[in-house]
Amino acid sequence: MNRIDKKLKEEGKLLSIYFTAGYPSLDDTVDIIFKLQESGVDMIEIGLPFSDPLADGPTIQDSSSKAIKNGMNTNVLFDQLKGIRDKISIPLIIMGYFNPILQYGVENFCKKCNEIGIDGLIIPDLPIDYYEANYKSIFEENHLYNMFLIAPQTSDERIEKIDSISNGFIYMVSSSSITGSKNSFSPEQINYFERIEKMNLKTPRIIGFGVGNNQTFNTVVKYSKGAIIGSAFIKNLHEHGVDSIASYIGSIR
Repeated sequence: MNRIDKKLKEEGKLLSIYFTAGYPSLDDTVDIIFKLQESGVDMIEIGLPFSDPLADGPTIQDSSSKAIKNGMNTNVLFDQLKGIRDKISIPLIIMGYFNPILQYGVENFCKKCNEIGIDGLIIPDLPIDYYEANYKSIFEENHLYNMFLIAPQTSDERIEKIDSISNGFIYMVSSSSITGSKNSFSPEQINYFERIEKMNLKTPRIIGFGVGNNQTFNTVVKYSKGAIIGSAFIKNLHEHGVDSIASYIGSIR
C-alpha cells in the first residue's frame, strides 16, 4: 500500500508541510525533512523550484528564486534525496511545475522518484486530460500517485472527474488567489468547504492556501482530512531558521 494511503487511513487530522528544496540554503533540504518528521508532521511536500511559479504568492516565489540562485535543480534534489528512506518513513511528495519535469524527461523523472522512495507528485499546471492520455501509465508503473487540485471555481462536473481518477488525496485550494497564509477564512470560503463536503467524494480532501496557524488549521480540518501549510512555514524558516521547526509545528497543533 502506498504510504499516502496508509497515512490517510490513520485516525485524526493530517498536517502536511510544503517547503522549497534548497531554501534557505542549498543543503538544508534533508535537514528540514528530518526535523519535520521528528516534529510529528504527517506528510511532506518538497517543492521543486521553478523560475515562473504562476500559482505561488510572493513568499514561495522568493524562496524559489533564492533556491535556484543557491544552485537547486532537479539533479541536485535527486542527489540530496538518495538514501532518504533509510530514516524517513512518512509520505514524501514532490510538488512542482511541469516544465522542469518535462525537461528532465517524464519517464526518467518518475523512475528516479520511484528509486528514491517518493510517493507522489503534485503538478498544478498538468491538465488531468493530458495526464490521463499521456502519462498515467508511467506514473502507475513507478508506483506514483498524482494529486490534482480543485478550487472554488472548479465545476462540479470537473470535480467528479478528478475524484474518479484520483489516488491519494485531492488538494483542495481554499481560494482562487495565489498562495499565502491568512488569519481566517471568509464566509464564501466556508460555503465552498461545505459545498464540497456535501458532494461525498470518494477521495479524501486536504485543504491548502491560506492555512498558517492554529486557528486556520482547526477551521479547515472540520471540512477535510487535513491541511497543507506552505507560505507560513517558509516565512517562519526565513525569520527564525531551520532550528525553529519543532516549535512552529507545535504551535499549529
